[in-house]
Amino acid sequence: MQYSIVKHSQVKNSPDLRMDGEYWRPAFIQNSLLFSSQQKIVDFVDHNIQNIKSSPINRAFEYLEISRISLNSCEYQSIRVEAGSEPDRAHHILQEGDVAVSTVRPNRNAVAFIQKDGIVGSSGLAVLRAKKVEPAYLFAFCKTDYFVKCLMRANKASMYPAVSKKDVLETPFFVPSDDFRSGIVWLVEEALSRVNKASLLFNNAQSLLLAELGLIDWQPKHQLTFIKNYSDTKKSDRIDAGHYQPKYDELIDAIKGCSGGWDTLENLVSISKGLEVGRKEYLNEGIPFIRVSNLNLFGITEAKYISESLYAELKQHQPKRGEILLSKDATPGIAYYLDEAPKRMIPASGILRLKNITHKVNNEFLTLVLNSIIVKEQVNREGGGFIITHWQPEQVKGTLIPILPVEIQTAIQRKVTESFDLRRQSKRLLECAKRAVEIAIEQDEQTAVAWLDKAALI
Repeated sequence: MQYSIVKHSQVKNSPDLRMDGEYWRPAFIQNSLLFSSQQKIVDFVDHNIQNIKSSPINRAFEYLEISRISLNSCEYQSIRVEAGSEPDRAHHILQEGDVAVSTVRPNRNAVAFIQKDGIVGSSGLAVLRAKKVEPAYLFAFCKTDYFVKCLMRANKASMYPAVSKKDVLETPFFVPSDDFRSGIVWLVEEALSRVNKASLLFNNAQSLLLAELGLIDWQPKHQLTFIKNYSDTKKSDRIDAGHYQPKYDELIDAIKGCSGGWDTLENLVSISKGLEVGRKEYLNEGIPFIRVSNLNLFGITEAKYISESLYAELKQHQPKRGEILLSKDATPGIAYYLDEAPKRMIPASGILRLKNITHKVNNEFLTLVLNSIIVKEQVNREGGGFIITHWQPEQVKGTLIPILPVEIQTAIQRKVTESFDLRRQSKRLLECAKRAVEIAIEQDEQTAVAWLDKAALI
């Protein structure tokens, strides 16, 4: 059992007169005592952040929502939104160098370092525009365990953790020496450089794939009217008009016209499904239970855990090196290749484990195809569900996969492999920057610098 003994005067002087036990958890009290400073984030940022409500932009734009921010790297993925179809939560007009902090579930530490002007951010993001400190250092600080615990202590929500922008701004800010900050800035900027190179390589690999299929400039268009034969509906057992959009015929013709041939996914891989353990089995720590929301193209995050004993019962579902994890529900069509032996984990039922059973395709090439527009459009055609999209196992098995010539697959494999390696390097550099700031907060700058000197920096 955990408990804290707190003076009445401390309670009286706490923000918003906090008397709940959660606010006074020992870990939060200890965290608040790591350094004493009257300086807060609010003192180091610009408060003039435009938004599309007061300053409409009347154009198509890139939109960043919380779910598209990587939790353990520098990456985020914005989506294109056409003019006039702005999401309700679209709000902040971001600039290069902004640090966008999620105010929803701050325990997940979703923080984005914006790399270009004009992206529109969700209203669920607190935007920090540095004015008296380097943006890269501010980003590293916001990735620290110290910062997360400060926000978790500020949480007042009952259903799931949430804080306000004011809570973010009022967080005490650790400002080390200029030399120390310069080192952290170098680490963050180098991490960004490598992840950008990784993205460029992956995009080049995608372009090579699409060029081979004659789809490099293909833009799938939704047509309001078209004609289909009744026999087509009988063959596919579908009567919804969207299923018969001409763009899908264009895609299938391109796949089936591939110079190396094509095949269905079920003939290329074995497929096994994850499972559900039930909410009552969720723990705050233990063996990661991986759900679709934890899966993205470049990594796996953690949010829910199960016990060691339950893992022992379910360990036949442990993913193995060489497998591809593929989402089939909610956001179907996300594929992540396990090119290294993964840590212990159990995937949920919305995730499939794919194991290559042929020599027709290599794993890197297949991962690239699964994450490409080639498969995304097939998912759009086949996926069902009014609220949550479901890609049924039989539909997954029937997914068409182009088989490119070996030399092209090998070229793609090299690009994807180098891209993955650069991402690992980037994550390592960012982790070093974050941990160095944490050590400086917990102990001192000299100890942090000594730790960095011993760290195996790339």
